[in-house]
Amino acid sequence: MDSVHDDRAGVEPITGLCRFREEFYSCLGARADAQFELTEALLCADGPVRCLVDLSLAPEHRRGHGALYDGLNHGSIEIARLRRCVAGVPLPRVGERIVLAVDVSPWLRPDAETSAQRLFCHVHGRARGTAQMIPGWPYSVVAALQTGRSSWTAVLDAIRLGPTDDATTVTAAQLREVVDRLREAGHWRAGDPDIWIVLDSGYDVARLTFLLADLPVQLIGRLRSDRVLARPVAPPRPGARGRPPRHGPVVALADPLTWPTPEHTSTTETTRYGTAQATAWHRCHPRLCHRGAWLDHHGEVPIIEGTLIRLQVQRLPGERAPKPLCLWTGDPAATATDIDRAWQAFLRRFDLEHTFRFVKQTLGWTTPKLRDPAAADRWTWLVIAAHTQLRLARDLTTDLRRPWERRCPPGRLTPARVRRGFRHLRPKITLPASAPKSSRPGPGRPPGIPNHRRAPRHDVGKTVTRAHTLTAHQQIKG
Repeated sequence: MDSVHDDRAGVEPITGLCRFREEFYSCLGARADAQFELTEALLCADGPVRCLVDLSLAPEHRRGHGALYDGLNHGSIEIARLRRCVAGVPLPRVGERIVLAVDVSPWLRPDAETSAQRLFCHVHGRARGTAQMIPGWPYSVVAALQTGRSSWTAVLDAIRLGPTDDATTVTAAQLREVVDRLREAGHWRAGDPDIWIVLDSGYDVARLTFLLADLPVQLIGRLRSDRVLARPVAPPRPGARGRPPRHGPVVALADPLTWPTPEHTSTTETTRYGTAQATAWHRCHPRLCHRGAWLDHHGEVPIIEGTLIRLQVQRLPGERAPKPLCLWTGDPAATATDIDRAWQAFLRRFDLEHTFRFVKQTLGWTTPKLRDPAAADRWTWLVIAAHTQLRLARDLTTDLRRPWERRCPPGRLTPARVRRGFRHLRPKITLPASAPKSSRPGPGRPPGIPNHRRAPRHDVGKTVTRAHTLTAHQQIKG
């Protein structure tokens, strides 16, 4: 069974689902009924969401298609309150530890010239060397992971990165707020193991470790294969003169001749990757200087030590040649047990890719052609609320499998199969939205009269200034 922690002892699953639905409805402001029924249609629609307006034809959506678009474009959501509501539901864990994954997923809008605040999003192609930069809205998503291979994660937060945002600074503030909400909800208490945060190679894990040093967290990030780290400085020789060096011998990940004797070596047998061999070196740090993210740092740049982990597996799915995986954790003296658990927890980060695929291909997160970024944020949180309800209904729905599908063991239903049975669960749970009032559609624009208001066009890209970056950095440290 998956590890799920609930601090509210004795709460039945259906009671927890009903409570979340009531709290979710209370977070909706203007056009609350329209937004709630849009979420209901999203949960109960047959098959993947291919077109947003098709959701208005679902029986659960009792209003017209005009109310659907009106709720997205002119509705309101108390997002801060909804974040606390999502953080208060049962939280999955990896063993006894909370493990969070953070990653950026783009909402591509290449042809939306009238949509503001678009950035160039890095998109990987299927073939080698086919990566592209496509305009869109990048969202930074934080989710909690669980033990074992699974397509379930607990999405806790999503923030759209704007043209004036520094990705590392925004991520640090986002993680700080998520950890604070988990502590307020009682998921983490004093004496519990530190929260682990796993990141991919696109993040500056050393800088994030520096910015979040006052929190009970440990960061585990993947390093590029061409990175170069430094070892601690050797004790000075007697009678040595001059300024002592700040960095010791270098460790080039691509050059085995620079690797010192490891402090830890272990071999683990896995069912998916065969034999996994982990090698670790303590007190490795990047060589920082006053440029880039540290350009405005006052005083001497810090030395941020951690543990370097090199993982080599025997095989990969699909008969691909395995390449070594290099990780860096903010614990400079990690024990042998923590090192093995660190790379195993990092492998659970790929479960977040299943969540991105589900919310995009099945729930239609990036399907609507919305113009306003605020409407995109509202739709994003409606999708998060729908995904949270599916997670709470895992043990309440039956497996309505297709004749060609395999049977799922109890407690192992996928999100798509839980959504398939949510319509049969809906009559047993609360429905806070009120019935629609009878109304007549408006006349609309008179025939033959075109729209004379041309929508403004917006440029694509970042507009970061040094002063803005310095102010944001001071806010994080404050």
